[in-house]
Amino acid sequence: MADESAFRTRFRGARSGEGLTRRGFLVTMCAAGAVFGFPRAGFAAMDPAVPDGVPVEAVGARYEPAIWYWIDQRGKVNVNIIRAEMGQHVGTAIARILADELGAKWDDVSIEHVDSAAKWGLMVTGGSWSVWQSWPVYRQAGAAGRVALAQKAAELWGVDAASLTVADGVVTGAGRSASFGELVAQGITRSFTEAELKALPLKPHSELTLVGKDVTALDIAGKTTGQAIFGIDARVEGMVHGAPLLPPTRYGSEIIRIDDSAAKAVKGYRQTLKLDDPSGTVPGWAMVIADSYWAAHKAARLVKVEWKASDAARVGEADIQARSRELIADASKGALLDTGDTDVDPVFATAADTLEAEYTTATVLHFQLEPVNALAFRNAEGVWELHTGNQWQSLALPWLQKALGVDENGVVMRSYMLGGGFGRRLNGDYAVPAALASKALGGIPVKVVTTRPDDLVFDSPRSPSVQRLRMAFDTGKNVIAMDTAVASGWPTKVMLPAFMPKGVNGEPYDPFASDGADHWYSVGAQRARAISNDLAESTFRPGWLRSVSPGWINWAVESFMHEAAVKVGQDPVRFRLDHLKAEGRNAGTAPDSVGGASRQAHVLSRVAELSGYGKATLPADTAIGIATTYGQARTMPTWVGGAAQVHVKRQTGFVDVQKIWLVVDCGTVVDPDGAHAQCEGAALWGLSMALFEGTEFENGLVRDRNLDSYTPLRMIDTPEVVVEFVESAEVPVGLGEPGTTVVAPAIGNAIFEAVGVRLRHLPITPEAVLAALKAG
Repeated sequence: MADESAFRTRFRGARSGEGLTRRGFLVTMCAAGAVFGFPRAGFAAMDPAVPDGVPVEAVGARYEPAIWYWIDQRGKVNVNIIRAEMGQHVGTAIARILADELGAKWDDVSIEHVDSAAKWGLMVTGGSWSVWQSWPVYRQAGAAGRVALAQKAAELWGVDAASLTVADGVVTGAGRSASFGELVAQGITRSFTEAELKALPLKPHSELTLVGKDVTALDIAGKTTGQAIFGIDARVEGMVHGAPLLPPTRYGSEIIRIDDSAAKAVKGYRQTLKLDDPSGTVPGWAMVIADSYWAAHKAARLVKVEWKASDAARVGEADIQARSRELIADASKGALLDTGDTDVDPVFATAADTLEAEYTTATVLHFQLEPVNALAFRNAEGVWELHTGNQWQSLALPWLQKALGVDENGVVMRSYMLGGGFGRRLNGDYAVPAALASKALGGIPVKVVTTRPDDLVFDSPRSPSVQRLRMAFDTGKNVIAMDTAVASGWPTKVMLPAFMPKGVNGEPYDPFASDGADHWYSVGAQRARAISNDLAESTFRPGWLRSVSPGWINWAVESFMHEAAVKVGQDPVRFRLDHLKAEGRNAGTAPDSVGGASRQAHVLSRVAELSGYGKATLPADTAIGIATTYGQARTMPTWVGGAAQVHVKRQTGFVDVQKIWLVVDCGTVVDPDGAHAQCEGAALWGLSMALFEGTEFENGLVRDRNLDSYTPLRMIDTPEVVVEFVESAEVPVGLGEPGTTVVAPAIGNAIFEAVGVRLRHLPITPEAVLAALKAG
């Protein structure tokens, strides 16, 4: 077992620069790899927020106003974070919400990313929910501490607590002052019920001093020095390594025979396991076990496995899309979203004119930088520990419990930093094979790191989709009805069906495969039908990918709105504004969608003005396209206006995106720097999926399995991105994903404006553009 104190002494010297050589630096970092992770079984969750990975400990007396933080007698404030850190500084954003309401000094604040103990409740980092869901909870918790500290000071000084001020880590009033630490040292016992927490007075927006201001991110040090601890860094003494052998289909394949005779020549090879998975997460898997990562993967290339494949081995992308079209054509299929008047058929039957179009998207892969990985073992207390970076511990834990045959107290997941999530690590299926391998070996530590191709074969990709959109007009060219049908594989149905609400026709639906269809435009009668593609779901495990369904549904809706404007001879921006009316169900409700469609109209108008839409004189075959969306969901809309300046090269079909503008109304901007970074990254991801990303299923598996053939956006193709936030005191809503959703339709609309052709499939390839130009 590595000696932690000796390592720290050695690394302190290295950081001070004493006798540090290049070789010494590398040796030191290798030593870090040997002890980072969990140096002893059962150690508290290794914290990716601090440089040495060891959680901050309270000194002396400690007061916990709520489970979300504690204050010690030094005045240190440690905030517990249940969200995963994957580059978005989520801990800093949440800690500043609490610290601002508490009145803490920012220099005294630290954060700890906690393990999966039941007391934390639902643990999930996705859907752009983190700040939105944390805002009321952590503000209430901060207010509780502020009230308790003021009451303690009032008790000691014999004054009215209402006369005291709590700011910058100090309580002042009546000519006296005391630091948080001094008051905690005196002993504070005040507790709060849930009802009392919700009734506490919160600071007015004008008194917030940390929210919306630039502060130093609390996890910067470890990230910049290379000490940040990712799941792939996890190590414990005595661990062995596993290399998976994946079946020819995600479901239904069975191992017939394993021949490891050639692998036995590899030094360090131990054995190949046939995994038995009661949870059904990884059926048909084998796991090669060896003393090192390299030995395991070298041996894996020599092990021969014979499988009996399921029928999915004959399924391709065209089959999946054909099934979507078949389901859409059957009016009895799918769930009807609550859009008000859904009886559109009589309106279409008597309409003066109609418009119809089909939009499709290809399968999209995650390709997060860090391949999926997990380390599993049974600790001295008999509890199974899973060490990995994960976005949804509450989803993965029941699978692990079933796979290992234990109850909810038998498994704990330890927190690590994620080297990219993008929704892939919402699906914690990759933890199951490590746990099964460890179980098969009697509980010894097994670490599994997939190769990039295996990561992609095992990915839970964004499903291919088909959408049919129809619009009806009266004799005055006014919109009187809209009908939208969307079909795809549903991730929530496959992984957490209990999470699905029911539509107005009683059928359950996946919000993450239907958000976007229930838009904020006033279009008369409106039907939005969400349809589950059973062939997709039996072929692969559909997953959540950054921006989920709004990333592909808004592509269709916003392109179609442009088509409708052209059909009736109106300016596309004016046409949208005329239909963004804050009336009825589109008026919005407090606290999350105050203003409704009027806020979406505002960001649309502003991005048109900011980009120079309709005013700028542009070169031939160049145009600015516009789109607007409400981000992720009607329950937490983030209003986004997007514009893209595009030049189309007629000779090659190449689409050159020269500039992107985003105007975003996300309510209160908690972390300005992080918000800009999130929106810039989202816009570029949207561009990548619009023009470059996409694969197809062939014989039950994705065709592209590495970055030689799957080609996301490269740096050379990255345009300037301008982001502007609407100043607001409304509730902060989601921000990690909404910027993705406007880019593809803005590009598609710009292509139409530039060269007069309409593209209806993502990704938009040069070949597709050339074909459209020739056909047009």
